[in-house]
Amino acid sequence: MTDTMQAVVVHGPQDYRLERIPVPQAGPGEALLKVEAVGICASDLKCYHGAAKFWGDESRPAWAETDTVPGHEFTGRIEAIDEEAAARWGVQVGDRVVAEQIVPCWECRYCARGDYHMCQPHDMFGFKRRTPGAMAEYLVLPKEALVHKAPSHLPPWQVAYAEPLSCALHAVERAGIRFDDTVVVAGCGPIGLGMIAGAAAKFPQRIIALDALPQKLELARKCGADVTLNITEVDVVEEVKKLTGGYGADVYIEGTGHPSAVAQGLNLLRKLGTFVEYSVFKDPVTVDWSIISDDKELNVLGAHLGQDTWPAALKLIESGRLPLEEICSHQLPLEKFQEGLDLVADSANSVKVSLIPGRTA
Repeated sequence: MTDTMQAVVVHGPQDYRLERIPVPQAGPGEALLKVEAVGICASDLKCYHGAAKFWGDESRPAWAETDTVPGHEFTGRIEAIDEEAAARWGVQVGDRVVAEQIVPCWECRYCARGDYHMCQPHDMFGFKRRTPGAMAEYLVLPKEALVHKAPSHLPPWQVAYAEPLSCALHAVERAGIRFDDTVVVAGCGPIGLGMIAGAAAKFPQRIIALDALPQKLELARKCGADVTLNITEVDVVEEVKKLTGGYGADVYIEGTGHPSAVAQGLNLLRKLGTFVEYSVFKDPVTVDWSIISDDKELNVLGAHLGQDTWPAALKLIESGRLPLEEICSHQLPLEKFQEGLDLVADSANSVKVSLIPGRTA
């Protein structure tokens, strides 16, 4: 191993650079990971473009930090580990692992209650200097990290899909889906497809997938959607009401990140329905809150990260039930990170884009 490695370094919005930096050193109770694949998340793209959620505005401070390495959807193999970390995580040198995107403090009110995904300090791989991410050849797994042994026989970029899939499964859990429900999933990107697969495992009466791209709707069917509606071709509110005797959907899970999808969901839900919001929005979203209260008395729930759903995500990936060859659409060498970001923005021509450290162009 050399003393330096190739890595993407964040210097600010729209200022990410490929550099050579020192290989990190694992301390006591930690492990050094050789990165095999790192997915590019839509939130990575929004952070790159300077969204206020990450870099702050007049009403909130910045959360993201400069001088760190991005990338929170990753898998790799253990390069070095001491006995303490090996015993804690049940892994050894050479094992393939994934790590949950958040590195909890294990001391705050939320961690003490088991809600580690809402940890108050909220250090996540790829956004903080304390927890550099995986757009690099190597990564240190801190002792506070949640590490899971991962399948070694699958392509690493498919295993790295465990991160968005775990998030999708958490959103499905929040929805409390029942057998006689009509469930609508808005958006058939990497997370939306995972939501459809997770909802299908609950065996509701029907799952309706919404998107503007025919190829994404075809993927939705392969993941378990019963009905697909192209939002550019039909009035989805009216179509959902036709399918539900005029009532509307029981559950709406929002996974597009587009402001119009919020009002769409409020309008197509039945009275006493459930709205689950997962997306990260670039800008604030305005809706008619009287729909939530006086008109329909809706249950509106947020969903964040993948609390306790990583084992299920890995099991689903290994099961072969998902069309992973199509979902994991692009794999690029690390030096083409900018092309990768651009591909994520071009959702008509990509689904899940990953970077592969060590791969040559």
